[in-house]
Amino acid sequence: MASQYFQEMQESFRNNSKSREFPAHSAKVHSVAWSCDGRRLASGSFDKSASVFVLEKDRLVKENNYRGHSDSVDQLCWHPTNPDLFVTASGDKTIRIWDVRSTKCIATVNTKGENINICWSPDGQTIAVGNKDDVVTFIDAKTHRSKAEEQFKFEVNEISWNNDNDMFFLTNGSGCINILSYPELKPIQSINAHPSNCICIKFDPTGRYFATGSADALVSLWDVDELVCVRCFSRLDWPVRTLSFSHDGKMLASASEDHFIDICEVETGEKLWEVQCDSPTFTVAFHPKRPLLAYACDDKEGKYDNTRESGTVKLFGLPNDS
Repeated sequence: MASQYFQEMQESFRNNSKSREFPAHSAKVHSVAWSCDGRRLASGSFDKSASVFVLEKDRLVKENNYRGHSDSVDQLCWHPTNPDLFVTASGDKTIRIWDVRSTKCIATVNTKGENINICWSPDGQTIAVGNKDDVVTFIDAKTHRSKAEEQFKFEVNEISWNNDNDMFFLTNGSGCINILSYPELKPIQSINAHPSNCICIKFDPTGRYFATGSADALVSLWDVDELVCVRCFSRLDWPVRTLSFSHDGKMLASASEDHFIDICEVETGEKLWEVQCDSPTFTVAFHPKRPLLAYACDDKEGKYDNTRESGTVKLFGLPNDS
């Protein structure tokens, strides 16, 4: 018997199943993220820029484009509690912190390698950035200086703090989740999570679970306290590239090269909805307050000219009559 929540959300998506796309960049979009208050959505692109949109009732209105990086912006994230600050990681060996109030870059931090992963600690004090050489650098968010640096002997994929800020998690190329104490950065545990490359990791807002996605097309849900796998979801056929929990922690969106985004109920693993896409999805992000999902795909301007990429940001969960 489907839960009341399941039925309510399905009913909600039946009435709000519209997706809309918004021009954002001149090349593909690698990363989308919402500010903590849900007012703004930022996107980072292969075109070396970041864009910020303001969410108005049922649409995204472009507010600004942020230029300064000299290579692709591979990932970005917002400050966990300040809705005006976000940080971008780029292949140009820098990270940049931006302030939407002044629309300026307030800090450029030089790093040792081409940056591909970035996250901001839940207490707002530290930014961790990972590069292509499997080095993770911990940067003081106030002084913009490096506090620590760790070279790993394995392929580091995604990185994240737990919600309590006392552990640091890395997913790696051999299917493991490596857990370090924070700030000491001492190894606590290594979990064999998947038989193949463990690609992405996300913590649910309530702090009960985290999810990992892997090259074997599986999404695994883990109990944060016990560090055991609670259940697996296997509706995708391709490597899981991106994950996002809903604001209440009750839904999980996962996406890959499959031409749909899977939205499941966390407690049962049942498919709640699927969002149809025309191409592989790079990034998904649930809104921090509403059942809205931002995402970006490998868009080609297909119908007439296959060579041109279009860098659009998409929003699912809009009213059917909007």
